[in-house]
Amino acid sequence: ETELTPEERLLRAIFGEKAREVRDTSLKVPHGESGKVIGIRVFSREDDDELPAGVNELVRVYVAQKRKISDGDKLAGRHGNKGVIGKILPQEDMPFLPDGTPVDIILNTHGVPRRMNIGQILETHLGWVAKSGWNIEGSPEWAVNLPEQLRHAQPDQIVSTPVFDGAKEEELQGMLSCTLPNRDGEVMVNGDGKAVLFDGRSGEPFPYPVTVGYMYIMKLHHLVDDKIHARSTGPYSMITQQPLGGKA
Repeated sequence: ETELTPEERLLRAIFGEKAREVRDTSLKVPHGESGKVIGIRVFSREDDDELPAGVNELVRVYVAQKRKISDGDKLAGRHGNKGVIGKILPQEDMPFLPDGTPVDIILNTHGVPRRMNIGQILETHLGWVAKSGWNIEGSPEWAVNLPEQLRHAQPDQIVSTPVFDGAKEEELQGMLSCTLPNRDGEVMVNGDGKAVLFDGRSGEPFPYPVTVGYMYIMKLHHLVDDKIHARSTGPYSMITQQPLGGKA
């Protein structure tokens, strides 16, 4: 309700209330936004909550939004291997393995050598072994220290390896060569962790084998919809006479 002047209060006291001048000041979601309320928190000085000066009570409403992933969104693995999506293709256009399984994500190989985060390569290999399952026959030299119960495993295993004392290179090669075949009796990935991939658009095989495996990929909060920015007129740089940068 708007604050009344002394004259208006006097007139209202004499003639009674005809109609109040009120304005809706409810907190609303910004224009064009939508979502689902997933939580409401109330903070007050009575509960000894820390609040800014001059604020006695604060209500926080948490709204969750479903955002479909799009070109320009930022993804990251667990080894500092981050990057943005360059293109999203239909599943039938993605490269596929000899048994027809399409790959989900293609990573640029230039993101590995200079940064030297080899963890993503090891995770890819071990992820493939854990997903496929394995069967170690005989007593190969690399498997001497492996407990008997770990010599055989069914597909979809959950495994972990210590950070600095994890699987050695020869153990990785050995495990990759001992993975179980798929339902057609084929082993997709060789002992070096690479497989023959076929171009989804032409059906032709790529000229060289490609590293294939499983790894965790997370979606970061840097979404392209929040980054987009445009302006009409505004301040210009004195030196270059170009518009000033930045969203603010």
